[in-house]
Amino acid sequence: MLAEWIVEPGPNDPVLEIPWRSEDGSVRFLDLKRQPELLLEIPEACTCEELASFLDWANSPDSQIETAKCDVWSTSEMDADDEVFGEAVKFSSYVDLLFASLARNSFPECERFVQTLARMLRQAPDLSSAAQFIVRRCLDHRQEGDASECFSITFYLHGYGADLQEAQQRWAIGLTLAQNAMKQYLRSAKV
Repeated sequence: MLAEWIVEPGPNDPVLEIPWRSEDGSVRFLDLKRQPELLLEIPEACTCEELASFLDWANSPDSQIETAKCDVWSTSEMDADDEVFGEAVKFSSYVDLLFASLARNSFPECERFVQTLARMLRQAPDLSSAAQFIVRRCLDHRQEGDASECFSITFYLHGYGADLQEAQQRWAIGLTLAQNAMKQYLRSAKV
């Protein structure tokens, strides 16, 4: 499995702000950590069982992380990074992750997390899938008063295949591997 990490903490790089809402109000931040029943309001989770399972775990009381945003999509348009897989279809997702404890959302903690996850996933069996973890700045407006400045992680995952079914299957295997790596890290780091 291909896995890499990068950091984008610069002033012109994307910043996650929570809570968030689309301009038209049709989609918004749902605090699944504190209101897990809202999972049913995420269309992507209702159509993609594996994503729903990941979000359910990530926001569970047993997990030390939480999610802020997600999406899934598929395409037959490949860029240069995708060509190494030699497949016709890509099934992709992203999930924005934070540590549930605001104190843990520091740059060093997030960087250590993504470095370890990428290293663990590179040891997984050869699979037509790729994970990318990006450490980004985050502004958390959930507390009264000023926004808390912290860091978040955008987790991209792509599965590749000859058709949509194969690409989605490889994506699902990659998601399971990533979830297991996260569980192992969180247990060992006692985050």
